Amino acid sequence: QVQLVESGGGLVQAGGSLRLSCAASGRSFSSYGIGWFRQAPGKEREFVAAISRRGGTVSYSDTVKGRFTISRDNAKNTVYLQMNSVKPEDTAVYYCAARAAPFGSVSAGEDEYGYWGQGTQVTVSS
Repeated sequence: QVQLVESGGGLVQAGGSLRLSCAASGRSFSSYGIGWFRQAPGKEREFVAAISRRGGTVSYSDTVKGRFTISRDNAKNTVYLQMNSVKPEDTAVYYCAARAAPFGSVSAGEDEYGYWGQGTQVTVSS
């Protein structure tokens, strides 16, 4: 089992940058693929990015590709989401999630993730 805690959210101006962190506790963090999802007010939760167990495979939604970067440090049990060139439409609660996964596997399907953090608010002002 793994517990996840997001941090790093806040208020940022459009065009700026923010780095979110997802810290994990529990055993065998490197056994889990990690995904970032977000939910804006009045909208469904959507996939943002995912990273495989060792970080060798990543995936992004088309809306953030080229602006956001997902990475992980298994020695620190932490996954990061570097957000650059943010836009007002990036405003949302951002969640990280974990799934037991084979090596090299990533997934955009939130139903595949069994563990979720509590979320961190990101607000982008225009």
